[in-house]
Amino acid sequence: MGRRPPHNPLGDFIRNQREIARLTLRQLANLAHVSNPYLSQIERGLYEPSASVLKAIADALGISREKLYEAAGWFEPHDSNDHTVESAIRTDPRLSAAQKEALIVVYRGFVEEREK
Repeated sequence: MGRRPPHNPLGDFIRNQREIARLTLRQLANLAHVSNPYLSQIERGLYEPSASVLKAIADALGISREKLYEAAGWFEPHDSNDHTVESAIRTDPRLSAAQKEALIVVYRGFVEEREK
């Protein structure tokens, strides 16, 4: 019986966001301009990426850098009202990747309908 890997909030967060975006590991690695093995090691918690790598991953995923920095434990989340609905959905640990994706699709549909 194998050992369970240690809790890895940053890697789990990146993997979850990648799944929501429906990207393979290889696709995200290409978009972020990092190697496929390196991104895999980040997701598994074997390496702690630099700020520039986190920025590239955030940009490739279409999420804020601050969210990744928070997931990395580099600073505490701030209590401001500038959070977007999508950001709240993406970062809610109680929801599965499929649930998050469904909620984002529904939300975008409502927003687009309202803007017509």
